[in-house]
Amino acid sequence: MPEVVAGLLPLAVVVALSPLPIVAVVLMLLTPRAGGAGLGFLAGWVAGIAGVTTAVVLLAGSAGQDGGRPAAIASYVELALGVVLLVLAVRQWRSRPRDGRATVLPAWLAAVDRVTVVRAGALGVLLSAANPKALLVCVAAGLAISGRALSTAHDVVSVAVFTAVAASTVGALVLAHALARTRLDRPLQALRGRLVAHSTVVTVTVAAAIGLVLVGQGASGLA
Repeated sequence: MPEVVAGLLPLAVVVALSPLPIVAVVLMLLTPRAGGAGLGFLAGWVAGIAGVTTAVVLLAGSAGQDGGRPAAIASYVELALGVVLLVLAVRQWRSRPRDGRATVLPAWLAAVDRVTVVRAGALGVLLSAANPKALLVCVAAGLAISGRALSTAHDVVSVAVFTAVAASTVGALVLAHALARTRLDRPLQALRGRLVAHSTVVTVTVAAAIGLVLVGQGASGLA
C-alpha cells in the first residue's frame, strides 16, 4: 500500500500543478458569483478525477481477472502515455507565441465571469475527464492502482489519496477565498496575470514533467 501511494504522488502533483484548472478557478473567484462558482468547479474537478481513476481501476481489474497481466499492461500504457505527452509538450513549445505577442485566453475562459454554479461544476468535470493531459494522468493512476492487485478497501483509499492531492491546489484556492475573500482579490488578480502571461511555459513544463514521470514509472515497472 505505501508503495502504491508513493508511486501515485508524482502523478497527483503534476495534476495539481496543471495551469488550466488553476486559471479557471482564479477567474471564477474574481467574479460576483465567486463562492458558488468556486465550490461548483471544485466539486466537478474532484468528481471527474475520482470518476476517471475509479473507472480505470475497475476496467483494468476486470481485464486482469480475465487472464491479463495488469501490472505489465499498466507499465506499457504508462510508457506510451509518457511518450505522447512529451511529443505534445514539444509541439506546444514550438507553436508558442513569439516576438512579444501576448497570450490570448480561450473564449470559454474569457467568459468564465458569466458562469453559473451548475456550469462551473460541469466545467470542472470537463477539465478533469476530457482534458487530454489530466485524463492521461488519471488513466495512468488507475492502471498503477489496479496493477498492484490490492484489496477493494486499499483501492478506494488509493483513489481517495490521489484525488485529494490532485485537487489540492484548486481546493486550497477555494478554501482560502471562502475564509478571506476581501484580502485575496489583489493576490488573485496578480496570480491571474502571471498565469495568463506565462501559460504556455507552465503548460509545457507540466506536460513534460508528466511525460517524464510516466516514462520513468513505466520503464521501472518493466525492468
